[in-house]
Amino acid sequence: MTLQVLWFILWAVLWAVYFMLDGFDLGLGSLLPVLAKNEKEKRIIYNAMGPFWDGNEVWLITAGGATFAAFPKTYAVMFSTLYTPLLLILFALILRGVAFEFRSKHDSEGWRKIWDFCLVFGSFLPALLFGVAFANIFKGIPFDVNGMYHGNTLKLLNPYGLVGGILFVLVFMMHGSLWLWAKSEGELSERARNMANKLWNAVLVFAVIFLAYSYVATKLWDNYFKSPILFIIPLIAVVALIMVKVYIGKGEAWKSWFASSAAIVFTAFFGIAGLFPNLFPSSIDPAASLTIYNSSSSPLTLKIMTVVALVFVPIVIGYQYWTYRLFSHKVTEEDLESDEAY
Repeated sequence: MTLQVLWFILWAVLWAVYFMLDGFDLGLGSLLPVLAKNEKEKRIIYNAMGPFWDGNEVWLITAGGATFAAFPKTYAVMFSTLYTPLLLILFALILRGVAFEFRSKHDSEGWRKIWDFCLVFGSFLPALLFGVAFANIFKGIPFDVNGMYHGNTLKLLNPYGLVGGILFVLVFMMHGSLWLWAKSEGELSERARNMANKLWNAVLVFAVIFLAYSYVATKLWDNYFKSPILFIIPLIAVVALIMVKVYIGKGEAWKSWFASSAAIVFTAFFGIAGLFPNLFPSSIDPAASLTIYNSSSSPLTLKIMTVVALVFVPIVIGYQYWTYRLFSHKVTEEDLESDEAY
């Protein structure tokens, strides 16, 4: 295995883990007005996400950093052609982070409504735009050999891109509902379970549409027909999605959430494995497409990065494991009385 292939795999893992972890709080934040019926329930939702959201975004920073260091040309062209959606994602995530910290700073209903809106907007927009962006990457971005983008932001809102965006939003909302079901009690918990059950049906419909549309609009399936062993990736994603429904029916919240996590991870793997060896394909000139070979850093840089990753990634995983274990309990009304509560 070459270093380029190794870092392609690590790149895929970083994005998949980010979608799995930050996906539940993006989805839960988007559903705040639907799931919460009063101030107490809003605070429970905030505190169900509060200890985790910033740690989850470490994986986004790491994925972006890995792209910059391992595949700098891909990073440069990606951030120039997708500049507007990526900037909107950045601003939205900033608003979401500020909402967590500022909402409780002033005892005013109007003040809280402002930050609730920022949380919902800062959760929904990134979920939608990540889906639109990755769907367009799978489809191919219209750029030439000089990395010049031949289009505008509205071209990204094509039918396939919108299907990808809607799928991301629905999957994250289902994932977030399952998280709240596991982390809360009483009526709120049951409401979250029912919401996840309803969203599952919508996720199934759009997943089928996305997979079929990918066959028509992209070349993702080519690698699967060349190497049939790869079909195990979408198969695991499908089985995991089915198990979400099974566990919801059995009333097993955590098993449902972990099954949803597996579905998200292997859905991400499906798209990225279909790209290989491309990282950022061009839709107007295949020769301009950026691959793991023509856009990678030097072998020395990749070797140094591998050593750094072997040292620091386990530390990040260990820290997050400790955080999730520490705050694994359900959020109760008593927890809201703490000075450290959101």
